[in-house]
Amino acid sequence: MTDAPTITTAGQLRDAGYLARPLRTEIRDNLLAKLRAGDDPWPGLHGFQDTVIPQLERALIAGHDIVLLGERGQGKTRLLRTMVGLLDEWTPVIDGSELGEHPFEPITHESKRRAEELGDELPVSWRHRDERYAEKLATPDTSVADLIGDVDPMKVAEGRSLGDPETIHFGLIPRSHRGIVAINELPDLAERIQVSMLNVMEERDIQIRGYVLRLPLDVLVVASANPEDYTNRGRIITPLKDRFGAEIRTHYPTELGDEVAVIRQEADLAAEIPDHLIEILARFTRNLRESSSVDQRSGVSARFAIAGAETIAASALHRAATQGETDAVARIVDLETAIDVLGGKIEFESGEEGRETDVLTHLLRTATADTARLHLRGVDLGPLVSAIEDGAMVTTGERMTARAFLDGVPVLGESELYEQVYAALGATSDGQKAAALELALEALYLARKVGKDTDGIETVYG
Repeated sequence: MTDAPTITTAGQLRDAGYLARPLRTEIRDNLLAKLRAGDDPWPGLHGFQDTVIPQLERALIAGHDIVLLGERGQGKTRLLRTMVGLLDEWTPVIDGSELGEHPFEPITHESKRRAEELGDELPVSWRHRDERYAEKLATPDTSVADLIGDVDPMKVAEGRSLGDPETIHFGLIPRSHRGIVAINELPDLAERIQVSMLNVMEERDIQIRGYVLRLPLDVLVVASANPEDYTNRGRIITPLKDRFGAEIRTHYPTELGDEVAVIRQEADLAAEIPDHLIEILARFTRNLRESSSVDQRSGVSARFAIAGAETIAASALHRAATQGETDAVARIVDLETAIDVLGGKIEFESGEEGRETDVLTHLLRTATADTARLHLRGVDLGPLVSAIEDGAMVTTGERMTARAFLDGVPVLGESELYEQVYAALGATSDGQKAAALELALEALYLARKVGKDTDGIETVYG
């Protein structure tokens, strides 16, 4: 953040040659400038580059209000918040004005009076772009006063008459004048509350309890909605829907790399998680989104994989703390802990009652097998299979350290199998090597080359 300009009066602002721009012009100019410079206007967003982002940019260039439609966990809110970066870093406002009006364009009675009385001495303060974004989660108890405004009884008690426009306490949308107001889960707003937004969306003025206020509000209204809520639990009323210039459909990442990038970016990991485990979680999530056992109308949020990564990292750190390990690194055995806590984040079809754990386990194994097949392609695991067929057993589990696990794997003579596995997965430390070998053993089990017995604490491959 740079320092705010030092201009303090309207006269100084005018002498500096400052020009007032409408909000939509400001956003359009800043977006086009970023695009011409090759800068990314949407940092931290993955998987939307060729689909959602172009539609969004066209809508902003056109100056449209926008509603994003998509299932839970598709990054709608993050996308809305990223729009803040398209505003000027600092913008001048009339110091003390309730609606943050521009010094050259006051709109309330009080600000107009002050501008006439003070002229070039009208005090100016500077507002950072972060302060020009307001967000409201639409809930059934949201009122017209919350969004638009109401008569303030305290101002009436001070002696003003009920007909005085200055008795009004403005709501969230007027207070977002010259900024962006985002309404999450718009269909959850009661229909009568949605009606109150009609004037704001089209005529850009407000009506409060019979007051006729022609406030030329300069505000960009953006909203998000879940398509399932959009059609069933709630709906956007037709007149309001018509006033949004653009309806943009979001989606989950279509590429595995984008799914992995989202997990890496958003997860707050307490321990190291090797890349192949993150990839398993990403494939697991994608398998759930394609499963007929899962209610796809509800969707499988990106938060599912993020919570899964944080859970297995916590499991690795727990093992390191209880077993005295120096470095905490997640392994295949930690994946099972994710199933135990993530089942409640998925909505299953009604016919799958009682089979939820079986579905999750099967899809996780499929993701593990696909990941192992990709990374261990070209590595001959035959010597390890032969050693196990000759009676060797490999023990692992949530209470076994990486060093103890590595000490327990069978000696393969002059075979360089283990080094090949480490190289294929980029493993260098004991924790990473243990994670790599566990993937190889799990791949052999899933391919029915070796057996596996587990009691929830200790796992034996034999």
